[in-house]
Amino acid sequence: MQDLIWLLPTFPLLGFLALVLTSGNLPRQIVAFIGAGSVGLSFIAAIFIAFEFLASGEDYFVKEVWTWMSVGAFNPGFSFYLDGLSVVMMLVITGVGFLIHSYATGYMADDPSFSRFFSYMNLFVAAMLMLVLGDNLVVLYLGWEGVGLCSYLLIGFWYTKPENGYAARKAFVVTRVGDTSMAIGLFLLFAQLGTLNIQDLLHAAELEWTTGSGLAVAVSLLLLGGAVGKSAQLPLQTWLPDAMAGPTPISALIHAATMVTAGVYLIARTHILFELAPTVQLLVAWIGLITLLMAGFTALTQSDIKRILAFSTVSQIGYMFLGLGVGAWSAAIFHLMTHAFFKALLFLASGTVILSVHHEQSIFKMGGLRKALPVSFASFLIGSLALTAFPYTSGYFSKDEILLAAFELEGVGTYLWLGGVIGAFFTGIYTFRLFFIVFFGENKGHLPEKEVGGWHMNGPLILLMILSLVGGFITVPVEAVFSHGAAHGEHHVSALVHGFMIAMPLVGIFISYMFFYAKKWSIEDLMSRPIAQKLHRLWHSGWGMDYIYDRIFVFPFVWLSRINKDDLIDKLYTFIAMVSRLANTYVVRTQTGYLRWYALSVACGLIIILVVGVLL
Repeated sequence: MQDLIWLLPTFPLLGFLALVLTSGNLPRQIVAFIGAGSVGLSFIAAIFIAFEFLASGEDYFVKEVWTWMSVGAFNPGFSFYLDGLSVVMMLVITGVGFLIHSYATGYMADDPSFSRFFSYMNLFVAAMLMLVLGDNLVVLYLGWEGVGLCSYLLIGFWYTKPENGYAARKAFVVTRVGDTSMAIGLFLLFAQLGTLNIQDLLHAAELEWTTGSGLAVAVSLLLLGGAVGKSAQLPLQTWLPDAMAGPTPISALIHAATMVTAGVYLIARTHILFELAPTVQLLVAWIGLITLLMAGFTALTQSDIKRILAFSTVSQIGYMFLGLGVGAWSAAIFHLMTHAFFKALLFLASGTVILSVHHEQSIFKMGGLRKALPVSFASFLIGSLALTAFPYTSGYFSKDEILLAAFELEGVGTYLWLGGVIGAFFTGIYTFRLFFIVFFGENKGHLPEKEVGGWHMNGPLILLMILSLVGGFITVPVEAVFSHGAAHGEHHVSALVHGFMIAMPLVGIFISYMFFYAKKWSIEDLMSRPIAQKLHRLWHSGWGMDYIYDRIFVFPFVWLSRINKDDLIDKLYTFIAMVSRLANTYVVRTQTGYLRWYALSVACGLIIILVVGVLL
């Protein structure tokens, strides 16, 4: 069965081709069957492949389908690599991806571009599977660019609204900065090591580069540039909140199990390079910590239900980067998996809420929905508990592993741990702020008669609720991949430290309860203070990152475009063309049709040639 690993990306790719070539002329039931069924087939195949691989006891398996290109010593194969890390990724992508596709068959049922939607979704899943299963960085980069293209198409799916097109372009341009950095890193790797096969170059780097060498640092920094772009980390995190312009299933697919985890996967897959550059690896941790705190503060001030979850995603990816940076490789992948469960659950539940209240997304125009939307209420309750790392939910186990690994890191570990705990505290506040405002209190005018649903929408929510509760008990089989890194295992810290870690998110939930449910504390009194208003404006704007980038990059570029709207380079070529046309008009006048003039011209030409020859 392992030999059929190539079927995993092939099924959704065939689904994409079938939907594109039929140009939306298929009945909706057939489109839904192809769109969701192709990913479902990949999930079934992934289960069989994973069981066979894990039962074999092998550390890895390689399947080369064909040689992609052969240029001198450069012979990248179109090949797939299977180990514990890729097993986790392929199961998460196909499993959670299938649930999202199933949900979308109901969510998008009335959309006129139903077929186009599923064609993009299928292509996205195919590209993501290419990314995580590629045996070399060329195949990985093919999938990397594929998910970038699909994210542009999906975010701007409702392209008739200008703001959606802007959000899609923003995501494409910002991530392109990171992609360029990554491409330069690949060029440098090939130039220095002579291969882009992942395992070969990692082995060669260990042999040829010393710890802290300039080449290791340079390559790691360039790959990190690609990772922060795709995973929306500082300083390239600004695209992700605006990506909420797409339909909600797209938000779940991009922000739960697929695109935003690509950067985490890239660092984990090339972890040996980062271990050879300890300063860069520590930088990964600091980037994750600063990002998770910034995103957490911003989520506190948002009113759009999807934007709150988007900033929550940026924050949770920050925890994964923190884990990678402190060498807790398996803990970071563990959190990647559990995050896929509870964040997909929250996004899909938000989609049900949005549909039920007639596409309203402001939480302050909702309220008191727990009885009207029982499935969404249960989904949000379980998803919120897992997100805040409530004891024995899936998020508790994975976040606990990362924070404990940070605490045990020598030197700055205590600071990283404390920052992560503070981030967990604010996670409790903003998550249950959303929960209490939407489902409790008085309704603000959007009380639905019934909950939008059906088996194809509620079924995925129920399964994700179960995974969000018990997902922490799943063992991720990545120890062999990170055999010399920090393993997902026992930690030795005091009960006081552990208790503090558990208590902080609970304190955050309590504060949210007092402000937004019991109303014992007044948010109006808090916001009446000038310092609170200034902080609110700062945090609501995403710490002014868009403002800064607009003035450093966007506005100067727009100014140059305006003064060069007629294109100076194009004017040069226009001038050359004008001279050519002018010369042509004079040459044409010599064509009179009289033979004697032609003979005279030939004679004059011969005389001139002879005179020049004599003089020279």
